[in-house]
Amino acid sequence: MRDIVLQFEASVNQSVVGQQSVVRQVLIALLADGHVLLESLPGLAKTRTVKAIATRLAATMSRIQFTPDLLPSDITGAETLLQSGTGHTLSFQPGPIFGNLILADEINRAPAKVQSALLEAMEERQISVAGKTHRMSALFLVMATQNPIEQEGTYPLPEAQMDRFLLKVLIGYPSPESEIAMLRLLREERNALAEAPAMLSQEAIFAVREEIGQIVVAPAIDDYIVSIVNATRHGAQLDAELGKWIEVGASPRGAIGLDRASRVQAWLQARSFVTPDDVRAVIHPVLRHRLILSYDANADSISADRVIDRLIEKVAVPA
Repeated sequence: MRDIVLQFEASVNQSVVGQQSVVRQVLIALLADGHVLLESLPGLAKTRTVKAIATRLAATMSRIQFTPDLLPSDITGAETLLQSGTGHTLSFQPGPIFGNLILADEINRAPAKVQSALLEAMEERQISVAGKTHRMSALFLVMATQNPIEQEGTYPLPEAQMDRFLLKVLIGYPSPESEIAMLRLLREERNALAEAPAMLSQEAIFAVREEIGQIVVAPAIDDYIVSIVNATRHGAQLDAELGKWIEVGASPRGAIGLDRASRVQAWLQARSFVTPDDVRAVIHPVLRHRLILSYDANADSISADRVIDRLIEKVAVPA
């Protein structure tokens, strides 16, 4: 199963040049059954990454373009009055949220009431409409994108919704070598007939998740994870700068996310147990969106990643 998954990852990397770490993090979220928030400047392949993954999965993809005039029912669906020969009946017409991979494009362009329509689906894998509950598919993953610089006409995501994303993935500029390879790839795509890529089945994903569930997590690793998350809440007890930088620490979902993501990381490294290195490999995308930094940190341009680096330095690694 690991070879199949790594072939899938290599196939995605052929379409998204120079963003191997981004593809790996999105793959971790897929295998950990968690949602992803992709953030980057325009044109850095957020949408292309999601599409490249979707076209290689035996799954349905729904794209929702978030705009200020979007309504919650445009996402969840609504009860529709149908007329028949015997009378009128109400029938639920499912919205685009009822898919496997949901691309929530520019999610911060829609007001809070629309963003909140995703809360129940992301956490409980169900939608409640007109007093009735409708279950989501077994494979259900929200991949949301947002632009960090265009803030005019946007609505910041509420903290409750941010906390429901397993990972927040930051996409940077590619290297010059990767950008040259990208130009060549796009020319080849225009000039060649598109070949259907090999598909990864949903059954394979569920089988991999079963294997990941068997990964051993030692009590010392549990202590390490909880110590890191607890340090975000009581940073001043560990380090004066942490206490000055962090306004609000991570919730218990942060510890749960570290546990899930580090087990996937261990499985991808062909290990049957989690090491501290696995935890440190996933700690930035798991925690960066769960920390609320103080005014002093923002004034000094201290990023969440720098705060996390400080946490790694100060929290003792288990022997």
